[in-house]
Amino acid sequence: MHGAQPGDIVRIHFTGRLENGAIFGSSEDEEPIQLRLGSEQMIEGLDRALVGMHVGDKKSITIPAEEGFGPRRPELQQQVPRTALPEGVKVGDRLLARTGETPLYVWVRELDEETAIVDGNHPLAGQTLLFDVEVVSIEPAIAEA
Repeated sequence: MHGAQPGDIVRIHFTGRLENGAIFGSSEDEEPIQLRLGSEQMIEGLDRALVGMHVGDKKSITIPAEEGFGPRRPELQQQVPRTALPEGVKVGDRLLARTGETPLYVWVRELDEETAIVDGNHPLAGQTLLFDVEVVSIEPAIAEA
């Protein structure tokens, strides 16, 4: 039986939780998600944990921030005038910002009458992530000729 290896296409069911138990994602009642191991499609800790698993295997995985969405970087959070944001924006909205020629997605974290706090960190940055995964299928990598 083939254990999952880098390059393989793996389909999994998952439930992702924060340490406080809040669920941030799940494939329950949906199709399994499909990933190519080692392709940077997913966070490093989950990619590494799936290597060697077989179809039908289930595992609970704890992923520290450094192997998930990284640590929070305070320099990516800043206060801007509310007038710099589109009309009707709400807390939690994702916006495309520009720093010179570089596009950057930011999340609106706080709003008041005059200002907004926008954050370029991923919303799960700095969090330890807990995953329950089940391998549904593995499609072995095709060797290059």
